[in-house]
Amino acid sequence: MGFEHRTVLLDETVEYLRVRPNGIYVDATLGGGGHSLEIVKRLGSGGRLIGIDRDQNAVRAAGKRLEAYLDRTALMHGNFRDIAALVRSCGEKAVDGIVMDLGVSSHQLDEGERGFSYMQDAPLDMRMDRGQELNALEVVNGYDEERLASIIAGYGEERWAKRIATFIVQERKRAPIETTGKLVEVIKAAIPAGARRKGPHPAKRTFQALRIEVNDELGILERAIRDGIGLLKEGGRICVITFHSLEDRKVKQTFRQLENPCTCPPRAPVCVCGKEPMVRTITRKPIVPTEKEIVQNPRSRSAGLRVAEKL
Repeated sequence: MGFEHRTVLLDETVEYLRVRPNGIYVDATLGGGGHSLEIVKRLGSGGRLIGIDRDQNAVRAAGKRLEAYLDRTALMHGNFRDIAALVRSCGEKAVDGIVMDLGVSSHQLDEGERGFSYMQDAPLDMRMDRGQELNALEVVNGYDEERLASIIAGYGEERWAKRIATFIVQERKRAPIETTGKLVEVIKAAIPAGARRKGPHPAKRTFQALRIEVNDELGILERAIRDGIGLLKEGGRICVITFHSLEDRKVKQTFRQLENPCTCPPRAPVCVCGKEPMVRTITRKPIVPTEKEIVQNPRSRSAGLRVAEKL
């Protein structure tokens, strides 16, 4: 299966990035290469794009999509938590802009064997980087009930988290839960029928929680943003696209802390902590997709773009 991915908020992201022909830009989450393609189209011979993705399939697919621009691109397999080291390994000390498109790609959802989707029966996996050890099979069958409930409640914001965790532990005593289909059955059995009839698919929140846990998505996000901003030149911008409230909250809080780092008491007449702002937040509220984009790509519905500029 080819690596197909519908790029979300493409025009808005590229517009806020303000691409300069001789600039250095980083796409920290290549995916299908949609953002990268629009960036390199705007680069001259002195410009450069550095593309990073933890999914090797994404790196290969982006290489094909950007084939006509390989003279000004450097694509690498890696985790964006290591953005500073990866960019420096390409010989760059500072960059003009960064894009981070978070979450799971359309391709990863559609490729059944990856185990990301609750709509297809597949082995429990959910690793974005298939070289890492921890996968969803280990989380579902190895974590104790309290830890499972905490993850499902915290990362999935699932009101039935404790009950789902209890049902998972009871079921795995009979036999390991090895497929997404079996896990969906357990989740449906745990959630009361009345609650299942309302809202999204009953397994959506639990699958989100497991994916975040397996890939440490929230754990690495703040570090990636801070290190990315550390790489930006004065006036450079970072554009971050999120797909659920936990991600958006983390981005908003990180931007706010970097914009207002002062730790002095509110009533202090002057600042004595010496901490100076690093960024200016460009978008006070997230930029969301147009109705037209949502119709064309329903998965974009929950997307939001936040932008900050290096001072």
